[in-house]
Amino acid sequence: MGRRKKMVERVKALMSNPDMIRNIGIVAHIDHGKTTLSDNLLAGAGMISQDLAGRQLFMDSDEEEQERGITIDSANVSMVHEYDGNEYLINLIDTPGHVDFGGDVTRAMRAVDGAVVVIDAVEGTMPQTETVLRQALKEHVRPVLFINKVDRLINELQEGGQEMQIRLGKLIDLVNKLIKGMNEERYKAGWKVDASGGTVAFGSALYNWAISVPMMQKTGVSFSDVYEYCRNEDMETLAEKCPLHEAVNDMVIRHLPSPIEAQEGRVGAIWHGDKTSEIGKSMKDADANGDLAFMVTDIAMDPHAGEVATGRLFSGSLTRGMEVSVSGITVKNRIQQVGVFMGPERLEVERIPAGNIAAVTGLKDAIVGSTVTTLEDMMPFESIQHASEPVVTVAVEAKHMKDLPKLVEVLRQVAKEDPTLQIKLDEETGEHLLAGMGELHLEVIGHRIERDKGVEITTTPPIVVYRESVKSHAGPVEGKSPNRHNRFYIEIEPLDPEIIKLIKEGEITMRMPELERRELLMNAGMSKEEAKGLVDIYESNIFLDMTKGIQYLNETMELILEGFTEVMKEGPLAREPCMGVKVKLVDAKLHEDAVHRGPAQVIPASRQAIQAAMLLAEDVLFEPYQKVFIQVPQEQMGGATKEIQGRRGIILNMTSEGDTTVIESKAPVSELFGFAGDIRSATEGRAMWSTEFAGFDSLPTNMVAEIVNEIRERKGLKAGVPQPEDYLSM
Repeated sequence: MGRRKKMVERVKALMSNPDMIRNIGIVAHIDHGKTTLSDNLLAGAGMISQDLAGRQLFMDSDEEEQERGITIDSANVSMVHEYDGNEYLINLIDTPGHVDFGGDVTRAMRAVDGAVVVIDAVEGTMPQTETVLRQALKEHVRPVLFINKVDRLINELQEGGQEMQIRLGKLIDLVNKLIKGMNEERYKAGWKVDASGGTVAFGSALYNWAISVPMMQKTGVSFSDVYEYCRNEDMETLAEKCPLHEAVNDMVIRHLPSPIEAQEGRVGAIWHGDKTSEIGKSMKDADANGDLAFMVTDIAMDPHAGEVATGRLFSGSLTRGMEVSVSGITVKNRIQQVGVFMGPERLEVERIPAGNIAAVTGLKDAIVGSTVTTLEDMMPFESIQHASEPVVTVAVEAKHMKDLPKLVEVLRQVAKEDPTLQIKLDEETGEHLLAGMGELHLEVIGHRIERDKGVEITTTPPIVVYRESVKSHAGPVEGKSPNRHNRFYIEIEPLDPEIIKLIKEGEITMRMPELERRELLMNAGMSKEEAKGLVDIYESNIFLDMTKGIQYLNETMELILEGFTEVMKEGPLAREPCMGVKVKLVDAKLHEDAVHRGPAQVIPASRQAIQAAMLLAEDVLFEPYQKVFIQVPQEQMGGATKEIQGRRGIILNMTSEGDTTVIESKAPVSELFGFAGDIRSATEGRAMWSTEFAGFDSLPTNMVAEIVNEIRERKGLKAGVPQPEDYLSM
């Protein structure tokens, strides 16, 4: 215990010196060896025993993860590393590589300042590597590179030393090409990775050794020595001479920024408040004495302590018992415990200063993405933008009636822990819908409900969530209130893809200063009049008020927008969510007496006008697509391509590497159910595959009526494709 106690003291001492802190994430494509790498770093720092590392999968504390061998939750851990005679505190977040859990990666990026990008030397960069790299650059997180499984290059591919260096060089160039393509200015500012500069390390996480140019200088072990050790399969000596944790942690400390260096740039990227204000300055300097600014990036359930919120502390200090405001919530929350992670254990401390990743209990109103502060009216951090959206739904029911109340509680909890999940509780039918990013995502959540939360459930087969949108312009359409005293004139047209993109990426929000927003909209091609008229954004749909000087409109606007939101949540065609719709209010007639223009009058009038106008503007269904990447031996290639083409899929690209073919394709989500089993049998179980969200595409015209009817029947709606007059019959 003595050693552990000492470590605790060291962690506490280092916490309050932001110059000596590094907050980092480890990101990679699935199976490229992230988790093994994290374990070895911990073992090297003395947090877990050396012989258990790599086998213990210390970070995967969830049984489900150990069974599937994949990382589902992001785990946090802090460790102390000595470099050049100084001690440093490294806060590490291990993130999932599987695309269905991309949400965790996005959230982890918000908490860290640097990332170790792990790439398998044999497989090279994969689609997921690109996704996580893009996410890191967008969050202003600086990358360094670790090329894993180098021993496999030598022993399996039998490459000579020279060929091997060329191959690794190509890999590094590829990563730099990605960085340059995603963010040229950062690339030019020195964010490219470079072996001679020390921002690339090579090694084997499994055998616990790693080498980099500075490490070669430090240990005297040269590249050809490494080659010889691998050829002779003498990994032990290599691991003794060049321990992995030393090479990687040295690289992290030397090349990744401290919170002080990082926050200056990062705060600007994730917070749109006034940079010259007190809080702006305090965040820039990671000032422990400033006002509190804490961003929640993860929420987990602890059986003893209740909900634990983990996040990044940009300013101020967290202490037990302090009263804080949570963005969007009027009541104050009181912080109960504050702590940092050491492995899976939480270490309670009195006070955590700015620049750290902290874990707190007592924030009962916080959700992932909340801003927690001691300021009364702090502008919140930008909400976390996820790369994918929920496209698959299952209905969940409790097996036993007595579990029903508990199930509702559990579903709310699950949705709080994972913001990429959406739950919809239908009071009338008692059916609870769970929407996620793919079949696997929902399967894992289902297991988790049964295992951790102890509720037995039955789930329906997965259903695809479509989107409704419009193809052309329609209107003005008149919507009348039931008492005929209020009329709204609505025009509808498709929203420009450029603007949809800005909204989805969180570049345009209703929270930013109006002038800044107007500027961005006009740059994206919107007229000045329209840009000035923007009053609401719901997902990727917008509402514009194009009227001039109508009396009482201001006080009625909230109700009109309620009608707008209702339709955007459930479009007129099949009650599916809408996307890319531009709704314009061009005129209105309102009753002068407030009693006659209440919610019961205004909401239906606004709603019906929008519904009818959408149908007149050629309402269409869009279906979600996934990119499917398949790696398969050449002789099995035909089976794999047939499998994709038989599912309305399109082959986008094919490349071969040795005797392996890599197929890049995209297919509708609705056709991909059961794909796992089918591809296995089509390729004698020799295909490796992964998927990634690929956006929406319009449903083939000949399928629209059939799908609309199917959805309407499932939802218990009137059969048949709705017509505009169905919504205007007043």
